[in-house]
Amino acid sequence: MKVQPPKLGPNPRGKKTHPRARRSNSQRGQIMRGVLLSLLVVLAMLSYLLSLALLPMAHQVGHDTVDLDIEVGSSVRQIINLAQDRGLDVNATYLYGLFRLSGQAKDIKAGSYEITKDVTPWDFLQKITRGDETLKSITLVEGWSFHQFRMALNKSDALKHDSALLSDQEIMSRLGAKSTPAEGHFYPDTYTFGKNTSDLKVLARAKKAMDQQLKKAWAQRDSGMVLSTSEEALVLASIVEKETGDPKDRPLISSVFHNRLKIGMPLQTDPTVIYGIGKSFNGNLTKKDLKTDHPWNTYTRMGLPPTPIAMPGKAALNAALHPPSTQALYFVAKGDGSSYFSQTLQEHNQAVNRYQRHLPSSTP
Repeated sequence: MKVQPPKLGPNPRGKKTHPRARRSNSQRGQIMRGVLLSLLVVLAMLSYLLSLALLPMAHQVGHDTVDLDIEVGSSVRQIINLAQDRGLDVNATYLYGLFRLSGQAKDIKAGSYEITKDVTPWDFLQKITRGDETLKSITLVEGWSFHQFRMALNKSDALKHDSALLSDQEIMSRLGAKSTPAEGHFYPDTYTFGKNTSDLKVLARAKKAMDQQLKKAWAQRDSGMVLSTSEEALVLASIVEKETGDPKDRPLISSVFHNRLKIGMPLQTDPTVIYGIGKSFNGNLTKKDLKTDHPWNTYTRMGLPPTPIAMPGKAALNAALHPPSTQALYFVAKGDGSSYFSQTLQEHNQAVNRYQRHLPSSTP
């Protein structure tokens, strides 16, 4: 008896399919469905992880911002532990994975960073790999003495106080200007810096800025000036800065001092005397003070004092080097910040009586 082979039904293409082929196709289909399902799961997980990367990191109660000081060589785990210690409520495992998967963990830069409530994990990663530090600032005010500038530096809790125990001349030596007096050689401006920056770096920037401003101003000075060096210009500018109450008076005040220098007349300016008295000055300048000789007493000595008495700004530098042509030899404060200028001593005395002593006199 002959055994007939099983009849195979037609496949979609009209061809007969062997049972083994059907089983193979079924297995491939199961594998494809499994792969597709796995991809969908991976995509879902990636989508979830991405959504976490774009959600602001939680801050613990009482922490609106978190300051992180990342030191050189800090590992990712050390940084995450530091963030948690400072008040960031983050998933350490997730954040570690994000850092590693991004491939940027090796690009982390040391510095001081401020993490606010709106910062996401991705923002955080980008911030510390760009070196986007939190910047602090300090302002050097026009007319300040170097002593006042040092006091401001010492009060800043964002700076490293490397200059605190140094003398003024030791600071200048550190800045490569050993023979230069500290007074007047720092440009008044606002300087920004990262937290824990050395105060010597801020001083170096201010010194360089003044060098540049003075060089530029001196190169553009008026011709035929009585001043012979840029250092003399800096000294005169510092006096103009301290004598000026109203900004519009700077050029005229400069003109008065230029006129006095030309005819060999003492400058007789109170701020230089006060500077020479130093820390012992009690706020009351007396006749005895004016007669007590010292290098900065422009009542007892002719010409300019040996050093600047303050840190002049750009306007004072320009006034010192571009004095208007006048015959004025005197000026007196009017009490409103401005000054009255006179050509003769008689006119000046009348102005003193009117504005300082409040005595009746003919109008100057």
